[in-house]
Amino acid sequence: MSDGDTPPGERLRDLLDGYRVTQAISAAVTLGVPDGLAGDGRTVAALAGATGTRPGPLLRLLRALAGLGLVAAVPGGDGDGDAVFRLTPLGELLRSDVPGSLAGWAAFVGRPYHWEAWGDLARSVRTGETAFDARHGENVWTWRARDPEESRGFDRAMGTIAAAVSVRLAERYDFGRFATVADVGGGDGTLLAAVLARHPGVRGVLLDLPHVVAAAPTTLAAAGVADRCRVVAGSFFDGVPPGCDAYLMKSILHDWDDATAAAILGRVREGAPDGTVVVVERVLADAAPGPSATLSDLNMLVMTGGRERTLTEWRTLAGNAGLAVTATTDLGLGWHAIEAAPA
Repeated sequence: MSDGDTPPGERLRDLLDGYRVTQAISAAVTLGVPDGLAGDGRTVAALAGATGTRPGPLLRLLRALAGLGLVAAVPGGDGDGDAVFRLTPLGELLRSDVPGSLAGWAAFVGRPYHWEAWGDLARSVRTGETAFDARHGENVWTWRARDPEESRGFDRAMGTIAAAVSVRLAERYDFGRFATVADVGGGDGTLLAAVLARHPGVRGVLLDLPHVVAAAPTTLAAAGVADRCRVVAGSFFDGVPPGCDAYLMKSILHDWDDATAAAILGRVREGAPDGTVVVVERVLADAAPGPSATLSDLNMLVMTGGRERTLTEWRTLAGNAGLAVTATTDLGLGWHAIEAAPA
């Protein structure tokens, strides 16, 4: 039976049970199952020993992953318990050591504080409150700053997203016309490293909080661009490194409401009155936006108080910060590079 032949009730049930899929995949990554199956795979008993799990429950998880097309079993002996489980090409992307890995994101979306906030979505829609703030009495940034492990998990997840977009950005947007590019809130440098590697004549400045940029030297060195990049520990709320030709901000402004996002852009404009601002974000289509962008928008509602925006809304936001959108570049997969300059 093809997807088109699936009864509507079954299709709807699959959507309703999506949280189970998320938790199964996230649990597998958290337990180290994909890394444990790298190469030729393992039997359940061998994998249980490697991951510190119990064979019976592990077999049940592997069966679920097989049903999702992430692992495959090669029968052996008297049943599944003697089978060798291997990763499928799709499941390979859950390994932590492969290009395009989504392991960091898979682990992050299964964290309790993340799905608990989503559990309060109805309240956020009813009241307009950010679900996480209402539940915890503070914003997610303050809460995570006190928990190094959760901060590291979030940073890994953001690195995953940065890696997925960085190649497209480096290839499709012309950074070669700038002498120095600052990545504002640039995490561990994954995005900036891709830009500098693609444009050998460009120098970089990476700005983010101290605990975030601690991993940047390793990332930049691995890309062979450390000698062309200066790392600055600090907050964009306090200002940006002056004197750069372009200021890159990826997945920063969608975390904040319009007033705060405009204030952040204003701080960038103050620090670089003649610089070009390059905002890399998902853009909601004016008509029939896709699920990736709209679900991300709901994630902002429950987690950060921010929002995804249409291009018209980005133009308005830029104007409120004294900037004017001068160009946009479609990066694919719903992502755009929005270029702005002082109005």
